[in-house]
Amino acid sequence: MKTHLAPIFCLSIVWSLVIPAAVSFGADQESLKRALEAEIKSSGADVSLAFRDLETGDTVFIREKEMVHAASTMKVPVLIEVFKQAGQGKFGLDDRLPLKNEFRSLVDGSPFSLQQADDSDKEIYAFIGRDMPIRELAERMITLSSNLATNILVELVQAKNVMATLQELGIRQMQVRRGVEDSLAYEKGLNNQTDAYDLMSVMQVIAEGKAGSESACQEMVRILRRQTFRKGIPAGVPANVPVANKTGSITGMEHDVAIIFPAGRKPYVLAVLTRGVKNSEEGEKLIARLSVLVYREVTGK
Repeated sequence: MKTHLAPIFCLSIVWSLVIPAAVSFGADQESLKRALEAEIKSSGADVSLAFRDLETGDTVFIREKEMVHAASTMKVPVLIEVFKQAGQGKFGLDDRLPLKNEFRSLVDGSPFSLQQADDSDKEIYAFIGRDMPIRELAERMITLSSNLATNILVELVQAKNVMATLQELGIRQMQVRRGVEDSLAYEKGLNNQTDAYDLMSVMQVIAEGKAGSESACQEMVRILRRQTFRKGIPAGVPANVPVANKTGSITGMEHDVAIIFPAGRKPYVLAVLTRGVKNSEEGEKLIARLSVLVYREVTGK
């Protein structure tokens, strides 16, 4: 599946030649923060939020340093590591890996398997015992949030290397310790965690072309733009505005992080982490409402 995306996300000196000097919304940052806080308060949920406008440098932060379970948002750092190691020649993206459903717990190395019923990518289980290109596994990990593809890729690149790359990128608090559905690790609190600030930063380094080579960052954005879960941040902007996002969901929590590309300007990045939502639909609607407020403030529309 191939699409073509102009490199509007690569921030360079070219912008100074084609884009007028950015005008910060200054004091409006406080009005936006108040509007967001009012919406959050009315929802009754706990929300962490981090916003950065890559055009103006303006930011809004709400409880942005509170660590929570990362859910499937941890798949974005895994994507970065896959492209990094491919760029280093450790493997090719078109190399094929065997599909299996047996993994080792972080706790004691004991085997565990994923449940097809709990995976949003159910079709991949029909291919167990066969080979699949790394490129397709990465695609399914993001666009379908495939847990099986994620665990295969985490085993390939190793969680410790994902963590090391995050540190190299200046992302200090986010923790990618393991793959998904490791129940023994979950019971012991050995979870993948993030705060809104670091999750925003993960998307920012991709948007700025700092997460790898320019071509790798472009391809990562293309993959994120093909995301099939669009009821959070993407639902809060007009349908013709490109959005590259990754969601995460576990019981009582709904997350979304995105790069949003309004026309004629650099993008902005928004991360929203929710806790205490009754169900995924409620969390998605809350995230969409917050996304609307940010988009309107940034664009004046």
